[in-house]
Amino acid sequence: MSSLFRAVFPAQTKPLIAMAHVPALPGTPLYNAAEGVDGLVAQVTRDVEVLVEAGFDAVMFCNENDRPYQLKAGPEAAAVMARVVTECRPSSIPFGVDYLWDPSIALATAVATGASFMREVVTGVWESDMGLWNTDAAETLRERRRLDASDIAILMNISPEFASPIGNRTFSQIAKSTVVSSLADGILVSGPMAGAGPSTTLLRDVRAAVPEETPVLLNTGARAESIAEMLTIADGCIVGSSLKIDGDTWNAVDRDRARRFVDAARS
Repeated sequence: MSSLFRAVFPAQTKPLIAMAHVPALPGTPLYNAAEGVDGLVAQVTRDVEVLVEAGFDAVMFCNENDRPYQLKAGPEAAAVMARVVTECRPSSIPFGVDYLWDPSIALATAVATGASFMREVVTGVWESDMGLWNTDAAETLRERRRLDASDIAILMNISPEFASPIGNRTFSQIAKSTVVSSLADGILVSGPMAGAGPSTTLLRDVRAAVPEETPVLLNTGARAESIAEMLTIADGCIVGSSLKIDGDTWNAVDRDRARRFVDAARS
């Protein structure tokens, strides 16, 4: 496994990372101005408490409800995310940050809050629901160095939701070059949208394409019913939607679903 990944997860062979979805932020179409930022903190605090109690190895904060997503966000996004993460971060397990879809916001929030890792799409060019999506791994990694944050692991999503690559390289080829040329601390494999997973064939092909020491994690579509099979291939998982009430991405975390998922994965 990569040294940064193992610095975050020294004991777990297949870490389970649960999503702490932050409700819509100020300025976005679905923001609840009546509840304000205090409302964001209250909801995320409750979800994190449930996830920690269920036994997850880490949580990752994400602006999941900032639909429609934007590729460049303003300073208020980093400021509000930093406040929410600071007030809601767990004390007993590691935590990470994701921002859909601006890696500069994720990195700034991670630095400000003491996060151990971040998740982003930082390689390739994609046609997407957000329009033409061009990335810049060099800028992200240089900014990590400039901010003296080289201990923050960057988990790189090589098959982002709501998008398809421009070009004809396979995801296995993309994964391999992302490790070699973009210095990924971990590779994430997603399905076509939140809550939908990749095929086991794709996951297996990506795992075979990259060095053994590079972790490959299931990024979407993790479910209690199938996680045991997925973890025979993947080196861990990130899970969100299936932990929610009725399995709906936009609902609060369901205590029973969270416990069932951890039990199924540990088995």
